[in-house]
Amino acid sequence: MARGHPGLPKKVAPVVLRKADIFRDLARIDSDPAARQRVLDMETDFRRRISSHIAALPASSSQFEKFNTSPFVLMFYSKQNGYSHVSEIEKDIVPAKVFSSMETSAGRMVETVVLPVYGWQLVPSTMHSVESVLDGKRVAPGQTLYVATLKSGPRCLNDEMAKDIGVDVVTHSPDWANAAGANTVEFTYGVLYGTKRQSNKKDWHILRNIGQVVTPPAQIISPCTGNWNISYRSQQLTVKSTVRVGIEWWDYLGGPGTWVELCVALIRACIVPSNSVRQPSTYSISDLESIVRLDSLPADYNVALLQYSQLEWLLFLARHFCDEIRP
Repeated sequence: MARGHPGLPKKVAPVVLRKADIFRDLARIDSDPAARQRVLDMETDFRRRISSHIAALPASSSQFEKFNTSPFVLMFYSKQNGYSHVSEIEKDIVPAKVFSSMETSAGRMVETVVLPVYGWQLVPSTMHSVESVLDGKRVAPGQTLYVATLKSGPRCLNDEMAKDIGVDVVTHSPDWANAAGANTVEFTYGVLYGTKRQSNKKDWHILRNIGQVVTPPAQIISPCTGNWNISYRSQQLTVKSTVRVGIEWWDYLGGPGTWVELCVALIRACIVPSNSVRQPSTYSISDLESIVRLDSLPADYNVALLQYSQLEWLLFLARHFCDEIRP
């Protein structure tokens, strides 16, 4: 088991977000012309891409074979809901397929929209090439090449993928560096949302696999034992590899508050503002009401980027980037 490996960092502090800090970041972004422009640029791109994606999703008029349903799951779900007729479960099949289709492409869409806004270059996903493991890269002054492999969530990795990524980093770093004229490669395994506490810890095994592939061991400058990074030197090339999950990744990409800019852009692109007074809601998820509650928000709080009815959506998204959210 990954959690029992002796070199795994033993304690990961929970990521705790305060609503007051989130709204303070939102106000800062709202008053910063450059940040506002990034949000508006991402909103425009998201709106266009999401609309195109939705148009291609399976519709209720599609043939049944397009939904690729599991007969076993259909039976279990029908049992859970006490269904007696096929017409009852049919109404659930379309939304379930839509969720599944969106999960397949949502992460890649976020990468495609956001990376160029913060100065990174997208790497085409060409199979069996020296860059096939990469999703983004950036060359910085001082001959440092920044590269990243990105996954949507904290549990998207398995042992085989972790091994392959580790081997690819060691094998192809010299090629990446030569192509960019760099003498240092900074590799990041980045996760778009979640926290290290939510990870299945397979991401750390990328670092362990890098350490095992590098030869001789004397080339290792900083081992990954107890750490979320590893660095080594091969001839004239220095390679640094780090796992960054959720807010860590977004801070690394664009600085503090970048994840808030992303969330605001998504909300503006996807959520229609409401002019009606918000009525008390009843949630099936036990803690959801406390997560999206706005009662601690100052009465005079006002930003142009989001309307009041959209603020609960910011908290809803924020909970996906932390282990706990507090007033």
